[in-house]
Amino acid sequence: MAEELTIGRVARLAGVHVETIRYYQRRGLLIEPDKPWGAYRRYPAETVKRLHFIKRAQALGFTLEEVGDLLRLSEASACAETYDLAMHKIEVIDRKLADLAAMREALAGLAKQCDPRHADGGCPITLTLAQD
Repeated sequence: MAEELTIGRVARLAGVHVETIRYYQRRGLLIEPDKPWGAYRRYPAETVKRLHFIKRAQALGFTLEEVGDLLRLSEASACAETYDLAMHKIEVIDRKLADLAAMREALAGLAKQCDPRHADGGCPITLTLAQD
C-alpha cells in the first residue's frame, strides 16, 4: 500500500499552509479524500508532487484556472495544447513587460521634472495625477 499522509504532513512537505490545500480542493485542483468515521483524512503521497506542480506553474505566471488546464493536459499527455497555453502565457508576459516599461518611462519623466528642494509650485507628479 502506498504511503498516506495527514493534511498537515502534506502541507509541511509541500511548503504550503493547510488552508492552501483546502482552497485548492475547493478549486478542483486537488481531490479531497474521504474521511473515515472517527479518523483523519489520509492523502496519497502524490498530493505533494501535485502541490509542487501547482506552485511551480504559479511561479511561471499561470493563474489557478490555467494551472487546472495544465493539470488536465498533463494527465492527457497533450503536449501540443500545453505548448499553445505556454505560448499564450509568454504573449501575456510580453504585454505586461511592455506596459511596465511604458509606466516606468512615464514615471521617470515626471520624476525628472521634480526638484524636491523647490516644491513651492507643487510637485509635478501629484499635479499630473490630479489632472482631469
